[in-house]
Parts: sequence; structure tokens; C-alpha cells
Amino acid sequence: MIKQSPRRSNHKPRHLTLPELAQSKTSVLNTLGSMQSRRSYQHAMDEFIAWYCSEPRLALNRIVVLRYRMHLENIPLAPATINRRLAAIRRIAYEASDNGLLSPELVAGIRRVKGVKRLGQQVGNWLTTEEGQQLVGAVRTDTLRGKRHAAMLGLLLGCGLRRSEVANLEIEKIQRRDGHWAIVDLVGKAGHVRTVPVPLWVKTSIDSWSPAAGLGEGRLFRAIRKNGVLWGRGVTQNVVWYVVKNCAKRAGIEKLAPHDLRRSCARMCHAAGGEIEPIQFLLGHASVQTTERYIGCKQKLGQAVNDRIEFRLGTN
Repeated sequence: MIKQSPRRSNHKPRHLTLPELAQSKTSVLNTLGSMQSRRSYQHAMDEFIAWYCSEPRLALNRIVVLRYRMHLENIPLAPATINRRLAAIRRIAYEASDNGLLSPELVAGIRRVKGVKRLGQQVGNWLTTEEGQQLVGAVRTDTLRGKRHAAMLGLLLGCGLRRSEVANLEIEKIQRRDGHWAIVDLVGKAGHVRTVPVPLWVKTSIDSWSPAAGLGEGRLFRAIRKNGVLWGRGVTQNVVWYVVKNCAKRAGIEKLAPHDLRRSCARMCHAAGGEIEPIQFLLGHASVQTTERYIGCKQKLGQAVNDRIEFRLGTN
């Protein structure tokens, strides 16, 4: 009996060209709905493509990805950053396979490359209630720019919105529901839709800004020129970032990012007696729908958890 040799794949390792990599990168970016995800993945893929093209005669396979992981560890980068970049490489490999540029066997090998383990536990940045009051109170609300900043901080700290959600928020979304002000049908990360209760102090800051800016429809926030004149139809996420940075500097708070206000909102709501499930509704986490199905929790706008935290707006 003749012993048959193992069947070998006809696919040879591919030396992907720069146009092929660019094509796969574009395909990956087109599948991402979040601007933040696009920005993060594009940076990760650009870094990998630059490294890949600088190395002579490399085929995209498991060994190459392992070498790249070692390269990232030697820079060094944080484990979370390395794992995000490896995830971007896997997405490139999947798209290249769908386009017939890589074999399924090579993609399976790349998928088996493990991420870097995290040692210890990452500590987030949360504001205390006193620091929150200090931040909000440091804003001068006697200027148009100050009124805008106060409204932005209110939505970040009082409603737990993401900075992308603040930048894209439309005035028409703010409505009365169940006797309570709320942001209705807010489309968040990954297309998840939620309704966000708006505490009275946050609504007050919005009402101080929008009439002063002469806004009645469209995007709630607009850019302001140095002479105090509004222009454009909205603001970018970077504007929200700089607003938080500048307000935090005035309040004497170091290393504060917009997302820190979102997690601070969650902690303050919980400390004020809010239950986990309503807070998940408030923030619109990915597991909200599953949680609702399993425990039958319903959102109650008349008893909003973020109504239990309140700050006094600055007047000077």
C-alpha cells in the first residue's frame, strides 16, 4: 500500500504590495461606523503598513505578525495599544482573504497570534463630586464661549455622553418625555440607540447657550471665531476635547479627558444610589439590550438616576 503524502495548500505566501494593502485598509475602514474607531484603526494600520514595507521580502503570515508584535513590545508600547494594533492587522488579513489576496490558511495562522497579557489592573480617572463642582463652577457663563463650554460639560458630566455624541447632538433630539427632559433616540457607538435623561441643571445650561447663540435647529454646538461670531454648522470632537482641557486647567485639575467625565457620571450616579441597570441604560453600553432581555429592566425617565447629581453653574 502506497502511503500518500499530506495534502499541501497550493497557496504560496504572498508578498502583499502597497496598493493591495491600501485596498484592504480602505475596506476595513468602510466597515467601521464610529469615527473614533476609524481614526484608531487607520493609525494602527498605517503604522503596520509602514513597518511591513520597510522590511525586505516579507510575506504576510503568522511569523511576520509575531515579529511585528515583538517590535511593538520593544518600543515599548502598552499592552492595550499592542492588542489594538494586532486587531487591526487581523482585520487587514480578513479583508485580503476576502479579496483573494491571502489564503484562509494564512489568515487562520495570523488569527492564532495571541495578544499581550496585561499585568495588574488599569486605573481609570474619576472625578469626585467636589472636583466635579470645581470644574463646572470654574466656567465663566457671562460670555458666549463660556455658555457653550458649560453646556458641553453638563452633557459630558451630567448625562455621560461621549464626545462624539456631544459634537453631533441636534437640538431637535432634546424633548420632553414622561414629564422629564431627555435626549431622544440618540445614536451612539456601533449604532446603538438610547434615550438619555437630562437633569435640570444640564437643561438650564443648554437653555443659556442656545438662545444666546441664536440657535433653534440643527447641531447644538457651533464654532466661535475670536471676535465672538458663530460660524459653520457644527464642531469637531477635537473642539470638545480642548474645551475639557481648558476648563480643567482653569479648575486646577490635571490630565482630564472627555471620557473621564463620562465614567465620573456613572460613578456619581451609583454613589447617589442609582442601580447598575439604569446606569447601563444611561450610558448605552453594548450589553444593555442583553441585560434588558434577561432581567426585564425598563428605563424610567421620571426617576432618572442622573437627576441625583447637581452642580451650580458659575456666574462670574
